[in-house]
Amino acid sequence: MSATPTFTGLHALILHRPDEGVERLTRQLERLGLSVSVQWEPLDSDRAQPDIVLVDADQGWSELLPWPAGRSPVPLIALLGSEAPGRIAWAIEHGAGALIAKPIAASAVYPALVLASHIHGERLASADRLTDLLERIRLRPLVHTAVLAIMQARQIEEAEAYHLLRRCAMRRRLTMEHIAAEIVAGIEPLPEAG
Repeated sequence: MSATPTFTGLHALILHRPDEGVERLTRQLERLGLSVSVQWEPLDSDRAQPDIVLVDADQGWSELLPWPAGRSPVPLIALLGSEAPGRIAWAIEHGAGALIAKPIAASAVYPALVLASHIHGERLASADRLTDLLERIRLRPLVHTAVLAIMQARQIEEAEAYHLLRRCAMRRRLTMEHIAAEIVAGIEPLPEAG
């Protein structure tokens, strides 16, 4: 992380019963430039989603959050006063990227926002990489088929055919799977040897 993150203009939703700690948290979030809502009812998936959710992990229940466990669409911060393993597990299971211990200290808020935002971004990037890798694995038989077609058409060995396919993909700035699919479909001509 190269730049100091800013949260100005974002909306934070605190899922917690109103109390002094929530008031302190609200003031600190507002000082950091966020607009804040507080509620102690399940988050409505039909309404506009907040940018950040802070949830009472001591009292929270699964239906409080409208997304499947571990699939938080926004950074999630657990507010936790208990050391109960079940409450910590609940927070982790629901995708908390940071926690703020109760009683809430103002100095803990910004670091938790930064950490939760960073962790959330990393999770999204990892999910995208995994999706891409699974797609490439799914298309791997096309690469094999294209290599065989190049071998037969050019009367060359497998390693050379693979090299030609890779060079063609690099020249076109596409994945090997993409070029292989085009070759197999007859859209892309077989690459020339040499």
